[in-house]
Amino acid sequence: MVATELRTRADVPAEDTWDLSAIYKSREDWEAAIAQVRKDVPKLAALQGTLAEGPARLLEALRLEEIIGDRLTRVYSYAGLRKDEDNANTDAVTDYDRVVTLSVEASQITAFVEPEILALPEGTVERYLTEESELAIYRHALENLLRQREHVLSAEQEQLLAAASEMAMAPSQIFSMLNNADLTYGTITDEDGNEVELTKGNYLRFMESRDREVRRQAFEGMHQAYIDHRNTLATTYASSVKAEIFYARVHNYESALQASLQPNNIPISVYDNLVDVVNRRLPLMHRYIDLRKRALGLDQLQVYDLYVPIVPEIQADSTFDQGVETVLRSLAPLGDAYRQVLSAGLDSRWVDVYENKGKTSGAYSWGVHGVHPFILMNWQGRLDDVFTLGHEVGHAMHSHYSSTTQPYTYSRYTLFVAEVASTVNELLMTEAMRRETDDRAVQMYLINHALEDFRSTLYRQTLFAEFERWTHEHVEGGGALTPDVLNEKYAELTARYYGPSVEVSDFAAAEWSRVPHFYRAFYVFQYATGLSAAAALSRGIMTEGETAVRRYIEFLSGGSSKYSLDLLKGAGVDMTTPQPVEQALDVFEALLGELEGLMATGAQE
Repeated sequence: MVATELRTRADVPAEDTWDLSAIYKSREDWEAAIAQVRKDVPKLAALQGTLAEGPARLLEALRLEEIIGDRLTRVYSYAGLRKDEDNANTDAVTDYDRVVTLSVEASQITAFVEPEILALPEGTVERYLTEESELAIYRHALENLLRQREHVLSAEQEQLLAAASEMAMAPSQIFSMLNNADLTYGTITDEDGNEVELTKGNYLRFMESRDREVRRQAFEGMHQAYIDHRNTLATTYASSVKAEIFYARVHNYESALQASLQPNNIPISVYDNLVDVVNRRLPLMHRYIDLRKRALGLDQLQVYDLYVPIVPEIQADSTFDQGVETVLRSLAPLGDAYRQVLSAGLDSRWVDVYENKGKTSGAYSWGVHGVHPFILMNWQGRLDDVFTLGHEVGHAMHSHYSSTTQPYTYSRYTLFVAEVASTVNELLMTEAMRRETDDRAVQMYLINHALEDFRSTLYRQTLFAEFERWTHEHVEGGGALTPDVLNEKYAELTARYYGPSVEVSDFAAAEWSRVPHFYRAFYVFQYATGLSAAAALSRGIMTEGETAVRRYIEFLSGGSSKYSLDLLKGAGVDMTTPQPVEQALDVFEALLGELEGLMATGAQE
């Protein structure tokens, strides 16, 4: 049953919301923490110009920087989570803006640390590490900094850039407010003839409708809202791209892509390998699309036909509690300790469950060092929501292990491995659910769901990655990102990726304008590489058992204490080669063949 009207935040029962008192017992405590940050920042600033005095000064600076970062992260998290509860809550938005400003001010004042370390005579940092044993904890961070020497500017220049960073965040913030607070999508007529409000929260439910007219209304209604703001959105996205290119150039990077990958020691070849391998194996996607077309009995598919399950008989609706039970049961291969921590967390209001007016759309996990992770959901009861919960608790447990194992400096995992744990969970869930049933229709449904994961994660996110690479290269080459240029490129990619069986309408061509991840440059490719790594890790967990689980938990516990590629190699996956992507697509091909066989058998019965 689709709700015809969203609840206000005040009408949501407390037990269905996350408990932010785990961060601060009261808003007064939050204000006190802000005041403490304001006291600590000048203490660090007072150390400017003293790091050459010896290892004790460097240790003092790094420790103070860590304390400020930890406290500032908590202050920021509290405000950000409150804002995401209801983006129309002006007090919460104001508090969030205050923290953004504080973060910028703090980063501006303390921006001297890295340049001053790099200005030390060659060999000084290495000598400090030898003379002061307590600096050992910072060894990896210092060595990583020295590796980036040519891309860090003088203290004065870095302080100036830090001061400008709030302006650079404007495109993302403008898009977020438009996307989450201002845009409305009208109403559509559902399968029962009821007029209902279209929201981002119920959009996917309508896209999975067996009624093609409902799918068309939802797709066109959603995208029309963005088309109506096409010039604003194109200008906003173009401004975001220009800001990224500006920061890349002033830091002496050859491109915005290099600037995004190099700090985590990721070669551009990893990005290019992904795009090349996926493009080489696009015929597999076209084969899947053709199967979908035959299953739906359509002569030509529209993009809005790509989400409806091929097997209509399955009723997969579930309550949130049932979803939690499914997730916990499916993750049994990860061991009792993993599941006990997760179960206790889900019972302790880690999750904000249901959609309400003004709430940020989609789903995410937000780790807070020294506290616990928080999960935002917009639960609609679909099978996809169960998998989304499994996905987000993967993130949450990654944050839990990193936070409880590593000091603040290394407690946050890098973007490159950010999607690995979440995707491992989804793959384990699919296998578990398939083992629990011999019902042919259920098997087909689950296989189709897995294929959809590959379509939406490996293929679609690579499409996004190729689009991002092109938009940045286009601007770097002097081009302009107008609505027509963006629509034309996005339509070309959509047609190439999905093949001749899918018609790309003007609505589909505008899809780029509603993708929030494009305001976090070159993030999305890591969904695809993450799935590739996760496919290898989950296969090892299911075949090797405890040994593979131990390696995997060590990976989750690593945070950023090593380079991401090295953490993955330690877990048994080498992402510097095309092999993991090829192997993941082999899994896709095997699943596709299995579904083709089951459907052919059904047609003969």
